[in-house]
Amino acid sequence: MYSQEEAKHLRKEFWEIFGKRCSIVPELKGKKKKWMLYDTKIPGLDLKFEAGRDSAKVMIELNHRSEEKRLEVFEMLLRYKPQLEEGFGGGLRWEFLYIRENGAEVCRIFAEQTGLDIHNKNQWPDIYNFFISNMLQLENNFKNIREFLEAELEGE
Repeated sequence: MYSQEEAKHLRKEFWEIFGKRCSIVPELKGKKKKWMLYDTKIPGLDLKFEAGRDSAKVMIELNHRSEEKRLEVFEMLLRYKPQLEEGFGGGLRWEFLYIRENGAEVCRIFAEQTGLDIHNKNQWPDIYNFFISNMLQLENNFKNIREFLEAELEGE
């Protein structure tokens, strides 16, 4: 078991090594910014990585403060479900409501690999490989529908 300070240091090390690992990925070389993440051009829609004690996830998170707006974008994304899930053999998990540790309500669409533990350094290469291959796929799928989402949101 790690103390709170040790766990914080471990997470910091995990993400620093992940950044270095990303710099050698051919698809990411030469990119000014490695990942889209918060630069989706859709307010309240972010792409995220999450690593915990029992799984790793790559996700689209809808975190708009307005529940109405958040659910509206979730419904739009549902219309593009086949495009978003392309390349994900088992599809993606769609959570209409997820409550974060801070109490914030969000919607999440994600790919997950269970049995991975960020506290086990021997599993870090597996987490990194999962993150990279799945986020590349999720970003590409999102980019294919982004202009349609932007047009729908502007048309309101």
